[in-house]
Amino acid sequence: EKTLHKRVIAQDEAVNAISRAIRRGRVGLKDPNKPIGSFLFLGPTGVGKTELSKALAEALFGTEESIIRVDMSEYMEKHSVSKLIGSPPGYVGYDEGGQLSEQVRRHPYSVILFDEIEKAHPDVFNVLLQVLDDGRITDSHGRVADFKNTIIIMTSNAGATRIMEPKSLGFATDKSVKHEHEEMRSAVMDELKYIFKPEFLNRVDETIVFSALTKDNMKDIINLLFDQIAKRAKAQMNMTLTLSDKAKAVLVDKGYDAKYGARALKRKVQSEVEDKLAEEILDGRIKSGDRVSIVANRSNELEFKVRK
Repeated sequence: EKTLHKRVIAQDEAVNAISRAIRRGRVGLKDPNKPIGSFLFLGPTGVGKTELSKALAEALFGTEESIIRVDMSEYMEKHSVSKLIGSPPGYVGYDEGGQLSEQVRRHPYSVILFDEIEKAHPDVFNVLLQVLDDGRITDSHGRVADFKNTIIIMTSNAGATRIMEPKSLGFATDKSVKHEHEEMRSAVMDELKYIFKPEFLNRVDETIVFSALTKDNMKDIINLLFDQIAKRAKAQMNMTLTLSDKAKAVLVDKGYDAKYGARALKRKVQSEVEDKLAEEILDGRIKSGDRVSIVANRSNELEFKVRK
């Protein structure tokens, strides 16, 4: 949990569920004929669904690259099933094999991310049923792709509007927030039943509803985002960057949007910090090896103070 929380802020329920599945797999208690775990992540945009998948790949297999990402928006037509497992004999692309089956055969230890799962054609789900139940699929060449050492994560924005609806007026207590999350969770689960077939939902190990991020969460996220920028500046230009607490608060105020999650904050950091810093470097006011403090002035604009 600690390892995953270094990259994913909040979302305790999701992190705990994934950690439990990994522990089961590690001690050998998991079903040997199934993937290590299969999860359906639901929630609004920008709350950490894809980020958790990347963090998991890095924690389990040592690198973010061991993630096989399948964008389901590419599989909206009926014939696109052949892209996953390969074209049948006599059709174009028969020699190439399927995109999913080939990748899994080459990288059997992977996190497989099916992004935007609700956009796929219903026939694509039939292939997934086989993977979730038997941990294997046979491609058009008759070769078996083994999914027993993979973790399967499906993300969906199904029911995201329910998650984003304002719930109550006035001050929110911990009790009311918890109650709202339970209500929202059951509403999203009801919506799921209209989108996915029961046999598909029944084969998924856990369905996890991600909650919207709060302003306090954003303060932690700004630290993560700024650390990445500071590391890049140090590696590329031997430059030391620091961000004052007031500057952090200003960025959170400007970039916080409950609807768009952390991505809105990331865009704000890009425009306010990265773009302005790039201009200062190109104008020659900041040079490699400098120590730069980013502070907020009285009119809540960011300024760069340089110490040689």
